[in-house]
Amino acid sequence: MLGAVFGDIVGSVYERHNVKNKNFPLESSGTRFTDDSVMTLAVARWLLEDQTHSSEHLVHCMQELGRMFPRAGYGGGFRRWLQSSDPQPYNSWGNGSAMRVSPVGLYATSLEEALQLASISASVTHNHPEGIKGAMAVAHCIFLNKNRDNGSMGLDGVKECIKREIPERYGYDLSRTLDEIRPGYRFDVSCQGSVPEAIIAFLESESLEDCVRNAISIGGDSDTIAAIACSIFAASPDGRDEDLMNRFVRYLPDELMSVMDKFEQMVFPARNT
Repeated sequence: MLGAVFGDIVGSVYERHNVKNKNFPLESSGTRFTDDSVMTLAVARWLLEDQTHSSEHLVHCMQELGRMFPRAGYGGGFRRWLQSSDPQPYNSWGNGSAMRVSPVGLYATSLEEALQLASISASVTHNHPEGIKGAMAVAHCIFLNKNRDNGSMGLDGVKECIKREIPERYGYDLSRTLDEIRPGYRFDVSCQGSVPEAIIAFLESESLEDCVRNAISIGGDSDTIAAIACSIFAASPDGRDEDLMNRFVRYLPDELMSVMDKFEQMVFPARNT
């Protein structure tokens, strides 16, 4: 999850000022957290607080944290949902479902649980099949990378597994390269137009910094693409560049840091003792 927040914060400057190369500063005067971080931490809080994993409590967590940070950059439909006294899903296929799902992939103890929780996390707003599919695909990747150390599969092995399983199960084309995507890629907030690109950014990465640079270098919805790609890369303990990520944690206010710390201690206990 810290990977998602890291990617969001680094990408925040480039969402509306795209770059098409990997040579850019990771921090600038406009660097900040956005709605991607707020909603990711709302999902984390849901998993921390509600062992039944009810959609009602998820809505409560999302609305409470979202209203606490009303200028984080929400889209129009989601902003109305946040303020509603009777919030209902609005058939969105946007990538908001995929950018907030990383806690699910880290929390789940089986792939089946990861996909079930991903579907719940998406459906309270993004109940369009593409919105649900995008969340499930990202949770699938995160679960595979987090749990690869339970066996002999290294980073290259999990990449091959993702290249095989994600197209088969979700229909995403992962055969393209970033060099092929970059020239013609434009701003696209749909799951189907940004989740595959984020996964490809992960697949071409050899380090967390390389991952965030890959993701932002294609342009488009930079903070969300970076949040997704980096959440996958940092899911494995050996992909967690603690020094780099901790440079950006300072952008979070105390209310969000508290959720972050509790969740990280739960899913990575060996690294917090």
